Amino acid sequence: MNPLDQLHEELTRTYSSVFVAYHRAHIAHINIRSRTFYSDHKLLQKIYEFLQDTVDTVGEKIQSCGLGGVPVSLGETISLSDVEDQDVDGDSEELLMTVWENLNTLIDVYHDLADAAREVNYPDVDNMAADHIGTIATFAWKIEATLDLEGRHTRRAPI
Repeated sequence: MNPLDQLHEELTRTYSSVFVAYHRAHIAHINIRSRTFYSDHKLLQKIYEFLQDTVDTVGEKIQSCGLGGVPVSLGETISLSDVEDQDVDGDSEELLMTVWENLNTLIDVYHDLADAAREVNYPDVDNMAADHIGTIATFAWKIEATLDLEGRHTRRAPI
């Protein structure tokens, strides 16, 4: 595959994965119930608001690179996402685990985007990916600390 086509594919995959992760985090935020409701609710709000802003940032990056557009339907967006579109339900621990797993998936997706950006010397895309990995990794760590998941890291280290 042409390296620029690969970059467009990775940007579109990132856009789609962030879009689905945003939706799932927002649903978890709305549905969370527990003794630690307030802190969990606030953490999930920070996560979904970051992801919502990120959808726009990645979409604009696709446009500004002149590589094409974003998916034009929800079905297409979901089909291109590495974050699965499944029901977001369960108790507070299950909801936080869902978001944690989605964040770890996003870290992997962003690493692939960074690799594709370096391949074609697009430092702006590489830098965006690195910035987003850092923020997402911090959110993942906050959930790990909340759920006491020490030693359960499943993602690649930040770049």
